[in-house]
This record gives sequence, structure tokens and C-alpha cells, in this order.
Amino acid sequence: MEHVDRGALDAQRGHWQRTYRDNPTMYGPAPSEPARRALELFDREQVREVLELGAGQGRDTLAFLRAGLSVTALDYAPEGLGELRRGAAEAGVADRLTTRVHDVREPLPVADASVDAVYSHMLFNMALTTEEIDALGTEVHRVLRPGGWHVYTVRHTGDAHFATGTDRGDNLTEHGGFVVHFFDRALVERLAQGFTEPQVEAFEEGGLPRRLWRVTQQKIRPTPAG
Repeated sequence: MEHVDRGALDAQRGHWQRTYRDNPTMYGPAPSEPARRALELFDREQVREVLELGAGQGRDTLAFLRAGLSVTALDYAPEGLGELRRGAAEAGVADRLTTRVHDVREPLPVADASVDAVYSHMLFNMALTTEEIDALGTEVHRVLRPGGWHVYTVRHTGDAHFATGTDRGDNLTEHGGFVVHFFDRALVERLAQGFTEPQVEAFEEGGLPRRLWRVTQQKIRPTPAG
């Protein structure tokens, strides 16, 4: 693998902590469009327990909780999770929320085959090497029940910021202090091992606009013996 600026990647945790501390309502209260689409799927497939990776301040988490789901929310910035817990308490849905400060470069703190769905909005785009993304994908597969759903969004190589900014190696570039790993289709296919054929839908978000893919895939159920 090409050289990666590990110092720049490791510094992202502190950068996100400062960002959430300085901007306690950074993304606003409304859920993202991917979260609204995920809720339609979760309702149709009778999903009840969701693991959210990189929950941040919880705009999507709160939408899941209000819909009656139980959510375990992970983020490595405690400042964001603090805002999420406050929002859940104000909405009267804190009894179905579990938060954990966690770095997704480490194994997920969730038991094997214990959740119905794993959801993330741009978490896989964070300061992760390809090797770390592969390992996280394996962890997602591990914690999902057979037939469970993995729904994630990523900025892709058609984005206006791709191949611009400061090169940190391995398709990682830094813009305005944020390191982004841009996805190509080959990386999406790598994350589909052990899953059904991924459904990949393009969409745009924000003022640039950011160009993203919404990826939906189901963990393959084991074939009955005999």
C-alpha cells in the first residue's frame, strides 16, 4: 500500500472533538435524506435493533429512536454523543439509546449476530485506510444477524473534492482540516463480501454539492443443511 500520513489520520479524532465542542448544533435537528430512506427499509423489513457507526450529534439517531427502534450509537468524539444523549432525553426516547465512545479502527463492541441493521452516514469516508475499511466491513458482517442489513453512504471518486486538497495517501485527501477517503466501485464491491449484491444509488448533499453513493446490502443467510 502507498505511504499514508498516519499522523494526519490520527489527528482527526481531536479535530472532530473540537468541531463538535465548538458547534453543538453543527448539522441541525433534521435527519439526513439517507436516514429517511433507511427508515423506510427498516419499517418494511421489521428491523428493531440498529447499530449506528459515527453517530456524531445524533440527528439520524434521534429519527430512528422516534420511529421506535433501539439504537446503539458509536462515535469517537464524546462531545457529539453528549449532544445526542441530551436530545434523546428531551425527546423522551433515551430508554432505547445506548452510546459508546469507540474508535472504529478497533473491533466493534457488539456481540456476534446481535443487531438487525448497521447504519452509517459518511463514516466509511473518514480517516481510514483501505486495510482499516476492510477490517471494519468484516466487523459489520460479524455483528449482523443473518438477513440483517448494512446501509451506508460514502463520497465517491466523482466528487468535486476528489484528487484535490492535501494528499494523505491511499485515496485520502484533506480539505479544511477534514480527511476524507473517497470510494470507487471496487471498494464498494470489497465491502459486499458475504452480502447480497449491493444496491448503489447516487445522490447529492450540501452546497458543494457532495456527491455520494447510498449502499444497501443484506447479509447472506446460511443455506439450510440437507
